[in-house]
Amino acid sequence: MPFTESFYLPTNEELTVPEINVSTPTLKAGAIHFGKYCDEQCKEFMLCRKEENDPRKCLKEGKDVTACGIQFFQKVKQHCKDEFERYADCLEWNSPSMHVQYCRKTQAAWTKCMLEKLNIERPYMGYFSEIRVHKTDRPHPGPPLPRKEYVDDRPSLPPDYPIEDAKYGSAFFVFN
Repeated sequence: MPFTESFYLPTNEELTVPEINVSTPTLKAGAIHFGKYCDEQCKEFMLCRKEENDPRKCLKEGKDVTACGIQFFQKVKQHCKDEFERYADCLEWNSPSMHVQYCRKTQAAWTKCMLEKLNIERPYMGYFSEIRVHKTDRPHPGPPLPRKEYVDDRPSLPPDYPIEDAKYGSAFFVFN
């Protein structure tokens, strides 16, 4: 895609953030509590991406999500490290696709620790899929760009064009 000199590209300093360096089992083990802990930042980021339709305008919100994730995993390491590592190890070694049903005991210990020490309750089933209103301080984006009207300029046959019957019968039975 060609672009002009006036096209804004973020600098490396704007794009560089500390990363969350955790493995897949670790991320899966902490995902539910991480989602609840960083719920507001994630909603703000997704709202920005949807409204702005330009990822360059949402760099700050993306950095906020990453910073929240780092803060979450640091708190977990500080308060519930043993329970969390046991749960992540169970996910990694007891099922090739990391199914949770094989690790309910370690999951219960991890959830209990999160509730007692960090006061983060495990969200109920369906928490992330329910409709919740998000309040934001960000200004509304400008008016949407005008849409171009669709004109059907495809060539077509005249209405009286003769159509022959199918040579080998109908293909109707194939699709039923």
